[in-house]
Amino acid sequence: MRKISIVLGTLFISLGLFVSCSEDKPSSESIFPTKAIKRNNFEEWVLKNYTYPYNVEVQYKLEHKETDFTYTLTPADSAKSAQLAILIKYLWFDAYNEVAGQNLVKQSAPRLLQMVGSSAYTRQRTEVVGTAEGGYKVSLYKVNELTPELLKDYKLMRTYYFHTMHHEFTHILNQRKPYDPEYDRITESGYVSGNWYSKSQREAHRSGFVSPYAMDQGREDFAEMLAYYVTLSDAEWNAILKDAGDKGATLINQKLAYVKSYMQTAWNVDIDELRTVVLRRSGQIQKIDLTQLR
Repeated sequence: MRKISIVLGTLFISLGLFVSCSEDKPSSESIFPTKAIKRNNFEEWVLKNYTYPYNVEVQYKLEHKETDFTYTLTPADSAKSAQLAILIKYLWFDAYNEVAGQNLVKQSAPRLLQMVGSSAYTRQRTEVVGTAEGGYKVSLYKVNELTPELLKDYKLMRTYYFHTMHHEFTHILNQRKPYDPEYDRITESGYVSGNWYSKSQREAHRSGFVSPYAMDQGREDFAEMLAYYVTLSDAEWNAILKDAGDKGATLINQKLAYVKSYMQTAWNVDIDELRTVVLRRSGQIQKIDLTQLR
């Protein structure tokens, strides 16, 4: 035991000498990046219009850590990403700001808005046009479909982008403040989980849902209700109720009442007012100059 102690003691002394005699000098170079980040015009515009006011990053390049490689995806065109970013701000962020003030968007907007050039398709070949992840990220797909022809077709743009924005934002709001679980019980027997894609619009309407996707589960139903209501005109909304028949329309209206109550109580948002603002702004998008980043 004594021999071991001597050996260990010698070892500690040697190590101490090695450390104390080291001639290494601290480097004067910073461990943090010191070179300015080079940004293009679009990226500078994003800083001023998304990052600084809302703490939102807009990502249009398929960065590995944020990309879901279970899908085969194409990067978004930068010019089309810029156009969509202008429209998103105008029809989503600015619309909510007009109704509820900036704090709601500042506090509840996703930290990351990801734009993907192509669609994503599941194993069942159903198309994914948008996703929301834990209130942190919203992904919008089909950005490369934003052609001059598409820009003239509001209904198709609504299907690709505008409906998706409001749907995914509703998920974020629900994650922060859950809605009344009684909502799910109104059409509880109608939820079919992954089999929703086999349902027709009329089947969904007659069962008390605004779309087949709403039949997936309660939270998707809630998000679909709000997104459809605020982006459809009176004529389009009434067409759904007419197609639903008396029973289906009654169920849809029951659920709409829950959605209105939730948004008013939890977020102080009158969705009838929000709907008026969204539809007014939607009618003005042809006047927006999407070639200029101001």
